[in-house]
Amino acid sequence: MITVVGIGPGAAANQTLAALAAIRQAEVLVGGTRHLAEFPHFRGETRRLNADMAGLMQWLEQNQPRQIVVLASGDPLFYGIGKRITEHFSGLCAGGGKQNIRIISGISSIQYLCARILLDMNDIYLTSSHGRRPDFGWLLQHEKIAMVTDEVIGPYQIAQEIVARGQRRRMVIGENLSQEHEQIICLNAEQVVQRGDSHYGLNVVVILNER
Repeated sequence: MITVVGIGPGAAANQTLAALAAIRQAEVLVGGTRHLAEFPHFRGETRRLNADMAGLMQWLEQNQPRQIVVLASGDPLFYGIGKRITEHFSGLCAGGGKQNIRIISGISSIQYLCARILLDMNDIYLTSSHGRRPDFGWLLQHEKIAMVTDEVIGPYQIAQEIVARGQRRRMVIGENLSQEHEQIICLNAEQVVQRGDSHYGLNVVVILNER
């Protein structure tokens, strides 16, 4: 059985009981260096994730009978590794089923940030810039947007796109969410541009229309 476990935005306090139970029962724990470091007392086998997704899929196929837990930041099915794994194994299983795959949802960083700033998620558009460039012309037609960013497209680049379109937007930038050095700031897009391409920690950006 392969279980993909969402371990939340960072702090152990945000991990679910279901996630912790699955990790305790695992024979093998798969994850990035940062993820594995959160479970120093795990006594089973560990495998570090790298950019070789094809190699990981092959290894998972060969080891399906074992109790494997793949760790994912936030929620595995929100621009996470859960999508890649479920798509791969749905093609292998008869009838398109996913008999050997289980997903345990986690708290996403966007959920966490919205809760911290008391912002409802009823009409928010959710996206990510991880490894991809959003279509800002289409994206910025939405009134309320939340984006998980990466090192290429972060708060500064988003603010540039907003200013270039003459829009007035507020940006809430949540860095290192749920961790000891968490920081949440609220600026308009022009202020973010003026700050320059500063280094931001792991962050999520909520974009709100000022009208």
